[in-house]
Amino acid sequence: MVVKNVGEVKPLPVDGAIDVFIIPLITRFDGAQDMELRKFTIKPGGRIPAHLHPEIEHVQYVLRGSYLVGIGDKVYRVKEGDAILIPRNSVHWYENDGEEEAAFICVIPRREYTTKTVEL
Repeated sequence: MVVKNVGEVKPLPVDGAIDVFIIPLITRFDGAQDMELRKFTIKPGGRIPAHLHPEIEHVQYVLRGSYLVGIGDKVYRVKEGDAILIPRNSVHWYENDGEEEAAFICVIPRREYTTKTVEL
C-alpha cells in the first residue's frame, strides 16, 4: 500500500508543453501494477500541443479551472467536476485560455506507451 500527499511529490515540466506541470502521484515505481495516477496543472496561457497515444486510452477529472480540450475534430470547454475520456489513438490538446490555474487528474494504464506529436 502507498499513501502520498501531493505536496510530497515534485512537479515536473511536461515535455513539449508551455507552462504545464505533471505530478506523478502513484506510478509503477510505487508498485502500481495496473494503473498510474497523475496530476496536471496548466498555468494561464499554458498549453499542451496536439498529440496522440496509439496504445492507450486514458481518463481525466477536472479539479479546478476552465480550459479548452480538443479531442479529434471537436473542442470542449471543461470545468471543475467534468470527466473526460481520451480514446486510444485520438488526437488531443489542451489550452488554458483563462486567468486562473487549471488542474486535472489523469489515470492511465500502467504499461509502456508512445506519445506522437501531431501538426494541426
